[in-house]
Parts: sequence; structure tokens; C-alpha cells
Amino acid sequence: MGSTGRYSVEVLHPDDSLDEWDRLVEASPQGSVYCRSWWLRAVCQDRFQICTLRRGGRLAAGIPLPINKTAGVTSITMPPLTQTLGPVLLPSSKTTYEGRLSDEMELLEALVTAIPRAHIFSMHCHHSLTNWLPFYWAGYQQTTRYTYIIPDLSDLNSVFAGFAHSKKGNIRKAEGLVTVHEDMAPKDFYENQKMTLRKQGKTISYSYDLFKRIHDAGCQMSGCKTFYALDKNDNVHAAIFIVFDSKSAYYLVSSIDPDYRSSGSATLLLREAIVYASKHTRAFDLEGSMIRGVENSFRKLGGIQTPYFRISKYAAFPPIGLCLDLAGGLRRLWPKGQRRLRGEPEDT
Repeated sequence: MGSTGRYSVEVLHPDDSLDEWDRLVEASPQGSVYCRSWWLRAVCQDRFQICTLRRGGRLAAGIPLPINKTAGVTSITMPPLTQTLGPVLLPSSKTTYEGRLSDEMELLEALVTAIPRAHIFSMHCHHSLTNWLPFYWAGYQQTTRYTYIIPDLSDLNSVFAGFAHSKKGNIRKAEGLVTVHEDMAPKDFYENQKMTLRKQGKTISYSYDLFKRIHDAGCQMSGCKTFYALDKNDNVHAAIFIVFDSKSAYYLVSSIDPDYRSSGSATLLLREAIVYASKHTRAFDLEGSMIRGVENSFRKLGGIQTPYFRISKYAAFPPIGLCLDLAGGLRRLWPKGQRRLRGEPEDT
């Protein structure tokens, strides 16, 4: 427990009761499913803390911090399958814009001061955080990223009218080829994605244990759903996995078999996921990509291009332990590196 300005600093840990934190996440515009305690425990397990500010006995702000220490390097970076974290602020009660902005500045400055030192800091913030000045003043850098969000699911006719003509054609085609099913077993979903990536010469970037923890915790909280498309021969054309809370659903993982890519099944599944999400939440975040081809596809699904911040800071000099580890690694790799330069085969 420490203090900064008018706020007391309190660090919460995975084994603490995080009910009060979850209430702040629910009340805050920046509070997403990724900030909730069940998500943090699933993706980080015990490797996170939440740095919070308390005033008058009430949590006023906080920031989840996934912390890793390797070879003398402390890093605070985004966990796998997590789109955004960043500051979570209690909304101001002030009635004027200046008053609300002043409250926000005060909270952010206090929160930035309370963040523990790390050699690497890289955090994606919720799109509702449009003010990063206190980070700038503290020496952080910012890069703008983009997602696509359908902000209102209350009128599905309007939502689907926003789909591009090509996407509507995909849906019509898929309806004649596949049927949509729900609740694919987590192992089957994971293995299906591994298989579809292997066909493209790629490997999956996260473990089954991680996916199962997210799936199981999400099911317990009624906050996730899988959808998959089967043809008459029981071939899986595509599968998708969404997570959600009371504010928004998120298009987290998709698996599209290259052999059936032209069937349009992924778009059909997405439509069904949006219909399902409309009964449970208010918005749908397509988690738009910065990759040109992927962005082009998401742009055609009726979402609004929405910027969000990546805020980062790096230590000016690496720690001595890291230098020694790197030097040792280079010495071990150098003989192999010499063989590569000469075109000689490596040992098998």
C-alpha cells in the first residue's frame, strides 16, 4: 500500500478477492471482458497484478499488469488472445467537459506514477480511452491501431443491411451447403484450428491448455460460445469462438478450412454469432486486424472503424543479466550460424 497525490495505491493479486475490481470494470467505459478477473486468471494464471487507486474508501481506477520476468528482464505485455487492457477509470460525476477531463487527467497521472518499473511495457488500451497525455508526459510512446465495431445490436435488420453485397452472397451460398451448430468441444475446436493452419503452412500460436481455461471459465460465467458449420458429409468448413460480457461480444478466434474457404461458411457463422450476441450484449467487436487482407474482409461486415492505442515504453539499456545471457546464446549459436553462412548442413 502506498499513495500518490490524493489516492492510496493498492496492488491486487490473483488470490485476492477481486469482486470490487469486477464492479469497477462493469462501471467503467474502459472495462471490457479482458479486464475481468475470470479472464485475467484464465490467461495469466498467477502472473498478474492489478495496480489500483483508492479514494474515500472506493476504487477509482486501476490497470491490470501481466508481469513476466525472464533472464533479468521484467516485461509488462499483452497476454495471448487478449485484445485490450490498459487503464480502467471510474466515470467522473462532473457536469462539464472541463471537469470530467480534469478528473481523468488526475486519475491517469496518478495511475501512471503507480505503475511499477519494467524493462518492457507494451499495452493495448480500450478504444474509449482517447487521452494518453499523462503517458506521453511520463516518456511513453503511442501507436494507433484499429478495430471494427458494430456498436448497436438492437436492430439486426440494420446491422445486416450494413454487410457488403459480397458478404450477403457468401451467406446465401453457405446456407445451401452447410448447417450451423453450437457448442463445439474445446478439444475439437482447437484441433480443427491446428489442422486448418497446418494446411496453410502455419502453426497455432497458443496452447490447448490456455484455450481450455478460457473456454471453461467463459462457460462458467456464461460469457463464451462456439459455432461451427458442417456439410452433409460432416466436414467442418469453419468454426468461430466468441467471448462477451454485458457490454460487448468479441470475435476472438476463427478457423476456416482452406479446402472449403469458398463455401462462405465463416460469414454465415458470424451472422449467427451476431444474432446470438444480440440477446446477451449491446455491441460486437470484430477485432479488426492491421493486416491488409484481413482488414479488407472485416471492413465489409458493417462495423465502424475504431482507433485504439498501443502504449509502450522500453528501458534505455538492457540489464547486465540480459547482456550476459545474450552473449552466451550468441556463442552457442555462432557455429551453427557459420554453417548457415557457408551453406553447410546443420546437425540433425
